[in-house]
Amino acid sequence: MKITTWNVNGLRAVLNKGAWEWVREYSPDLICLQEIKARQDQLSEEHIGFLDEYQQYWNPAERPGYSGVLTMAPKEIPAVRYGLGKGKFDGEGRVIKSALSNVEVFNVYIPNGKRDLSRVAYKLEFYAELLSQIKAIQKEGGEVIVCGDFNTAHQEIDLKNHKQNQKTTGFLPEEREWVQKFLDAGMLDPFRVLYPDREQYSWWSFMGNARANNVGWRLDYFLITKSLMDRVGDVIIHDDVYGSDHCPVTLDIDI
Repeated sequence: MKITTWNVNGLRAVLNKGAWEWVREYSPDLICLQEIKARQDQLSEEHIGFLDEYQQYWNPAERPGYSGVLTMAPKEIPAVRYGLGKGKFDGEGRVIKSALSNVEVFNVYIPNGKRDLSRVAYKLEFYAELLSQIKAIQKEGGEVIVCGDFNTAHQEIDLKNHKQNQKTTGFLPEEREWVQKFLDAGMLDPFRVLYPDREQYSWWSFMGNARANNVGWRLDYFLITKSLMDRVGDVIIHDDVYGSDHCPVTLDIDI
């Protein structure tokens, strides 16, 4: 099974750029999009035509043109839940949970801490609530896959210029510590398990010719419960796919 996560930085923009052709050709079994910046009723007939071959599960933000997640699959997903059940987070459209067999798949768009760091505390609260819900599933014997834009590079290897970004949101010690808390709670980062020394990124700034120079960050992750690792075939960062400032990332797993 191929699960693909992609922060599209505007669904309509990606569709207009023709990037959806890659999705059609690659044909994931589950598609988890973040930062869609749109509601379903804002799509044109052409856009609807691009997407209508998939079952669609929308969780847009209340604020127009902001945030939002969308999960898609060729077949109906048996059970879907929107949000974390917390009003302070759910108005921003940041979570969709899908039940696939005995595995819960979270499509998440973690908040950005902002350049002035004004939302770092909110971001850390979001991490805490998400982890709390994952622990509850684990306690009941369930297995979990979390995918999406984590808005944090976990280790120095996960961004090009780590020395210059020690005080930048996305690489603050307290943000990195929260990613580590997921791992300490029995989750694995399968990309890093498979490729411990690989320097590969999933996000590049639009400024300074960053993508051409591969000055990037690995912000888009899969985290899985340890019991799933022996079912993982690969984790692929599709850094040759354009259309957004992020590229898609795929987990190949047998569930």
